[in-house]
Amino acid sequence: MYHTYPYKAQIPIIIDGEYQTRTFTSKKDVEGIIELLIDEVKETNQKGNNFNIVESIVKQLPFFACPNVLIDKQSQNDISRYIYSEQFGISPYSGSFGNQPSKWVVKSFLIKNAIERRKAEAINHGK
Repeated sequence: MYHTYPYKAQIPIIIDGEYQTRTFTSKKDVEGIIELLIDEVKETNQKGNNFNIVESIVKQLPFFACPNVLIDKQSQNDISRYIYSEQFGISPYSGSFGNQPSKWVVKSFLIKNAIERRKAEAINHGK
């Protein structure tokens, strides 16, 4: 759902007292709603809350966009490479840690962090 433009979807933000339905014609339209979500989380956090921006977006994204539209092919490949390496206990690239591309090392830490946060959330919510 929501992976072929144009489409209509209700956005998960109250604007002028209501949840609006908008027509999405490109990835740029989706990114505009994400910016609104970021602003909303920041405003909420200024009032003493501690919501994670990324988690908030990930949870609300399926209501107005297909997550695959936002995750480019390279990112999907990186996630697959990480999972494959973890499952089979092999280096994602040839050589030891010191021989891994520095960009990959950073990406792998980000991917691991995201996976661990998701696991912790699932445990905390009994899922």
